[in-house]
Amino acid sequence: MSIDRKKYFLAALFLLFLSFPFLSGTSFNSAFALSGKVNPVGTNLIVEIAKKQNPAVVFVESKTKFRPAKGNPKQPRGPFGQHKPFGQPGPFGGPSPFPQQPGPGNGSGTGFLIDKEGYILTNNHVVENADVIKITLQNEKKYEAKLIGSDSKTDIALLKIVNTDSKSFPYLTLGNSENVEVGEWVVAIGNPFGLDHTVTAGVVSAKARNIGAGPYDEYIQTDASINPGNSGGPLLNMNGEVIGINTAIFSRTGGNVGIGFTIPIKMASDILDELKKDGKVTRGWLGVMIQKITPELAETFKLSDSHGALINDVVPNGPAARGGLKRGDVIVKFNGKEIVSVQNLPKQVAAVDPGKSVKVEIVRDGNKKSLDVTLDKMKEEKQA
Repeated sequence: MSIDRKKYFLAALFLLFLSFPFLSGTSFNSAFALSGKVNPVGTNLIVEIAKKQNPAVVFVESKTKFRPAKGNPKQPRGPFGQHKPFGQPGPFGGPSPFPQQPGPGNGSGTGFLIDKEGYILTNNHVVENADVIKITLQNEKKYEAKLIGSDSKTDIALLKIVNTDSKSFPYLTLGNSENVEVGEWVVAIGNPFGLDHTVTAGVVSAKARNIGAGPYDEYIQTDASINPGNSGGPLLNMNGEVIGINTAIFSRTGGNVGIGFTIPIKMASDILDELKKDGKVTRGWLGVMIQKITPELAETFKLSDSHGALINDVVPNGPAARGGLKRGDVIVKFNGKEIVSVQNLPKQVAAVDPGKSVKVEIVRDGNKKSLDVTLDKMKEEKQA
């Protein structure tokens, strides 16, 4: 073999050696690192998550006693009732236009234990107006639970197992939903159509989705299969941590079509202590009606971009009116935080304790102005 051919052979061998990091003692850092927790494909990671976390997921049954009818029946808020998000009729058609005498009501869904003492998170619409709540664990043990607190605006409810001799329950760890990335692998566990402890997997399809369900919409969208009965169940990351509470689907048939919505777990974490202590959530109220700023409105109000929330009405004698806010003002910063879009403002207002004074930065007639506003307590019928 000539010297040149030897050099070529050695160079090719060296390149081949570098192309296999496991031979040189280094680890994979590429997209082919299938053993990494960020990518379960080709591994048993989802199997491990299911085995470990299934015992902390519970089947929730709620029963409502007979109640006299009062006018037209209220439409169920839950996405698996007669009407789902976006207004599609349910699989059994729309509600009757005539008042009906309600019989004993039965509902079911999913929940998950969050500590060894028996506290459970689920959806408010799963247990709303329930007189009796029953919990069934994976080992088929049944318990009675009581409603500790609920919040209809975020569709979150906190339960606690009662009358039990158990000193410790299996529970899930709450993760950080703010670190979730689009494309990240996730696992959903629930009881679709009454089939208990069903595990499905998929990815995060989108973040911060507003589906018109309430003033604080900020859903995680996933293609992990979610169906009726999954409501209140956990969405887990590849560390087995809860990143959301499964709550809604987009469907014209009532079944999964790959578009499910999950409440970010941070939303539940932020109100958890208040639900435990008071049984409800107290929010600040500003007293304005707001709308999105279009490019045309931005030009009309002499704005450099479409950021902010345009005030189209002010409640008389409300906090905003007392603080000097007017119709036509554009709120660009609230309590030190930028208002990027109109959806940001209700969340920021709700996070402030009633009675607290905050700085509200506005644009009025093309000029920036800062005002001090003291918030009131939000009443149930009011919006931020």
